Amino acid sequence: MIVNPHEKGWELIFQQAHALLAAEIGFAWLLEKRPLHFVQTLAAIAQHDDGQKELRNQYTLTPAGAPANFTQLPFSLAQAQQVMKEARFQGRWRSLLTSMHLSFLYETLRGQKTEWDHFLEEQLASQKLWRQQLKVKKAEAQYAYDFMQWCDRLSLILCRNELPEMERALEISDGPDRQKYEVRQLSDATIVVQPWPFEQPSLALGVEVRYLQQLHFTSDQELAQAIWQAPVQQKSWVLKKS
Repeated sequence: MIVNPHEKGWELIFQQAHALLAAEIGFAWLLEKRPLHFVQTLAAIAQHDDGQKELRNQYTLTPAGAPANFTQLPFSLAQAQQVMKEARFQGRWRSLLTSMHLSFLYETLRGQKTEWDHFLEEQLASQKLWRQQLKVKKAEAQYAYDFMQWCDRLSLILCRNELPEMERALEISDGPDRQKYEVRQLSDATIVVQPWPFEQPSLALGVEVRYLQQLHFTSDQELAQAIWQAPVQQKSWVLKKS
């Protein structure tokens, strides 16, 4: 989960909801800059977090008993393997992009454990095989993944409340076109992305959130019950071309 401190207690966003938001961002991208297999790429973006514990009603608490943000959790090989297992049901292109995402996230773990190294090597070998089978150039696959990563990053900026105050700019990341993109929130709450990467001059986005007033929990089960009893609300943004 994405867990943000909030005046009401905790603001919670499921990672799958954040991934859906990332896919909506990708869907709005400029027509002439879209990657190969666009619909399948959007599916990969929307489902790149499938396999997470939350799908099985398993949550994690911090030592203080607060809901754990996903960045506070250690790497789980079993969970990474499950993510890849679920991706393969939708085909080689989604598998390729999902595998590249896992390499991006976890390559820094190489050398720490033999079983982790084996998993990382397996990803690189699978990526090469899938590119060959799909007759896709490495640069084309990289463009599609960079597109996926950019959408993922902007979604995280929104979901994690990372927009700076006082209209200061925040770099998103390099886009698939190698341009640097920045985002800023204006005084009227409108969000500006520069350079503008979307087909339309404005874009309305939203994600479902839950708010918990209880700050501490004694067990994962207590947290899970509170989450599913919490009312669902919509968090929204409007992006406009400057």
